Amino acid sequence: MKTIYKNLLILCLLGAFACTSDFDEINTQPGAITASESSAKYFLTNVQFQLYGPNRFPYWRGPLIHGDRFAGYFTFGHNGCWWNDGLGYTYNGGYTDATFGWLEGYLGELDNFLDITATGGTFENAPMNAVGKIMKGLYFSKFTDIFGELPYSETGNPDIVTPRFDTQSDIYQGVIIELDEAMAAIGSLTVSGEGVEDMADNDLFFNGDLQKWKRLANTLKLKLGTRAQGAPGASFADAAISQALASPLMEATGDDALLVKDEVISQWGSAAYGDIWHNFGGLGSKWHLGETLISLLRDNNDPRLSVFAKPAAGGDMTFRKPVNADEIKAHDLMKQVMDDAGVVYNITESGDEITVSFAANTYYLGQPTRLNGISYDYAGWDMFSTPADVIINPKNGGPISSEIILTSADAFLMRALAAVNGAGGDANAMYQSGISRSMEHWGVSSDAITDFLTNSPMGSLSGTAEDMRAQINSQRWLANYTNGFEGWAIVRKTGYPAALANGVSDGDIFSMGDTNGAYPQRMRYGNSARDKNGTNLEEALGRQGADDMGITLWWAK
Repeated sequence: MKTIYKNLLILCLLGAFACTSDFDEINTQPGAITASESSAKYFLTNVQFQLYGPNRFPYWRGPLIHGDRFAGYFTFGHNGCWWNDGLGYTYNGGYTDATFGWLEGYLGELDNFLDITATGGTFENAPMNAVGKIMKGLYFSKFTDIFGELPYSETGNPDIVTPRFDTQSDIYQGVIIELDEAMAAIGSLTVSGEGVEDMADNDLFFNGDLQKWKRLANTLKLKLGTRAQGAPGASFADAAISQALASPLMEATGDDALLVKDEVISQWGSAAYGDIWHNFGGLGSKWHLGETLISLLRDNNDPRLSVFAKPAAGGDMTFRKPVNADEIKAHDLMKQVMDDAGVVYNITESGDEITVSFAANTYYLGQPTRLNGISYDYAGWDMFSTPADVIINPKNGGPISSEIILTSADAFLMRALAAVNGAGGDANAMYQSGISRSMEHWGVSSDAITDFLTNSPMGSLSGTAEDMRAQINSQRWLANYTNGFEGWAIVRKTGYPAALANGVSDGDIFSMGDTNGAYPQRMRYGNSARDKNGTNLEEALGRQGADDMGITLWWAK
């Protein structure tokens, strides 16, 4: 089926290119692409944006409902929301299938690009094929880190209808091998070719700069080694880390792999947060920032706070007077959040209502994660911080922050972690460079960066090796704000920030979900995996564990 799809696509494209060759000049279509102008570069753009900027349906149900919320960046469950914050923590087939289906369905387009650029392919081009292998590494590392074991080694073979599932260890090792092949193929090249073979205009990440692609591949290799390190049987991880450290990594913000948000394609082709924030109507689908995120920024005088979030709207907020033990506990939780943030507030009672008041647009407060239906009533919309405009601006309504794929900030922080773990190098220098790159990415001024590094308790590494790991991984988590699936993976791997990794324990006010309050470790497979490939899926579950959200993945802490 894949071969038929690929050939039809190529025949249609080439037919459009070649059909004018026998016509008189008067019948030639001005602007038509001729066969000599055809190139694999025209297939690259979709391969890039569909993995990081899919249409609104999977964007809402995948990154927002699951990734960003499991990461603790965003929360639902305020008293104007359609759901309490347990959404996603309890299995929902529709939401899960949308996420799995988006990623499962992505493979066809990527596979096609790899086939047509391979040796003997219709548009053979070794550098573009190397770029395709790097995209494959980004794809499979993302996909497996969300769900676990997946078909990898037998995918792309048209003769295998039901490919076997590979272990995560085998997927990681296979991706590292393909990244090495891609970097070797790029070598010292800077462009993929001349004229129509130059992919610059169609490359959304690096404008055709192959050396930046090579740095991305090596930084991804470092990430895979870092994530695998310490996992059972991950003897390859140390070598991957040392090899990556010995080669060029992302160093400047100009090396960052980002997807600039498009403002032309409709939300049904490529979505942004603003397509959900502004187009779903009312407060029902809107969200706050999580308490762990806001507290870590606020309590350490981090200048990214005002870039990530807005102060709580505040003012007068009226709630039903709490009367039973659970309601009182929920109300006390909100008071504790205000106390922790240093909010000067006033609470008055009138009949069966209470009014909570504090100064408008003054305080940054994060909403506690996983509030249940009882707490929902006491989590006021105006009580907590919402995302900054740059996160949720509508298309053509102001600047929109780019999708984060992999950055120099993360590269430096992983180098700092490697140094703490004994790989050598100045851990603190790498740590501070990582923080600097993250702040630069978000537009923080150089003076504010210097002040943070000099005066904040998080500005320099200190304490035991484990204390330093906590600092580094918390900063990695901050550096991936809005890249929720990666932030979630960092918490699962490292246990930091601990406030998230520890989960919740009080079912009176928190949503315990399918994991009974424990931190979610994976998403369940989509129903299509069982429908299409059930025998191989069951074999994988026999190794990995039941298809539950609480099953710890191979590399996780």
